[in-house]
Amino acid sequence: MDACYHRQPDATPVWFMRQAGRCLAEYRELRKRYDILTMARTPELCAQVTMMPVQEFGVDGAVLYADIMLPLEGMGISLEIQPEVGPIIHHPIRTMADVERLRVPEAEESTPYVLEAIRLVRRELEGKQAVIGFSGAPFTLACYLIEGRPSRDYGLAKSLMYGQPEVWHALMEKLTEVTIRYLVAQTKAGVNVVQLFDSWVGALSPSVYRRFVFPYTQRIFQAIKATGTPSIHFGTSTGTLLETMAEAGGDILCVDWRFDLDEAWRRIGYERGIQGNLDPTLLLAPWEVIEEGVRDVLRRAENRPGHIFNLGHGVLAPTDPEMLKRVVETVHAVSAR
Repeated sequence: MDACYHRQPDATPVWFMRQAGRCLAEYRELRKRYDILTMARTPELCAQVTMMPVQEFGVDGAVLYADIMLPLEGMGISLEIQPEVGPIIHHPIRTMADVERLRVPEAEESTPYVLEAIRLVRRELEGKQAVIGFSGAPFTLACYLIEGRPSRDYGLAKSLMYGQPEVWHALMEKLTEVTIRYLVAQTKAGVNVVQLFDSWVGALSPSVYRRFVFPYTQRIFQAIKATGTPSIHFGTSTGTLLETMAEAGGDILCVDWRFDLDEAWRRIGYERGIQGNLDPTLLLAPWEVIEEGVRDVLRRAENRPGHIFNLGHGVLAPTDPEMLKRVVETVHAVSAR
């Protein structure tokens, strides 16, 4: 939390995206019995998995075990998550009539299980580790809703955005309101910080981002700021968007491994915090290689306040849990003040 508030912490904090499960044997055993959505909708199971990396790796934050698609079900979206594929939308959004049918529910009504899981984790970690909540950003959610499944080029979504801007903006308005309600409810339930995942936004140019995405993202961060809760802004392949994303909001901006952390921080300004940015695939290499990568990121951060050590994206399933534990220990030891 010191890093989130841009104060000098006693050591650089570290957590990993997709740390809740993925590479842990205990999690894989649970996955043999329950699918992802069942686990996410069951507060006790969600809390159990959320706590696993805190206990195993000693990370400084517990990120909620959830999926960015959860708030969409309350809007009337029928979906499933297929193993090795990802979210599948049974009836993709393609017309204004489709958008008009979408509901804008309160988070307490549509995702009460998420809020209960947050309360369970917060009680367990109070005063020890931060609890990290999150949501998908409207652009990334809209792409899923329009494409109907993960995509490489987002052709259907972007063609609708360009060709039917009125439909696009109507959809973004509803998704923005749902996202605000969801994240604000998480802050009330007890999360210490929230992260907005705009995983696919790197597919846009700066001018297109500013026209079709920026106003909605900015509104979300303004709503979070009003709660007093710090926020993290995440994207990948965003080298051309860094300054614009920083302007859109968030106390901490994530950077992936595609550009150097020191250069990214220089571009967004040192008054803003930064999260990142080890390449997740580096964790599949021998420890000597991993350690040098960790030390390189810390060298580039130069012990400035506001750095949260993380990967540029999520933990890969084949990652050796022991390597994650050693990364946490190394970050804390090298950066201790």
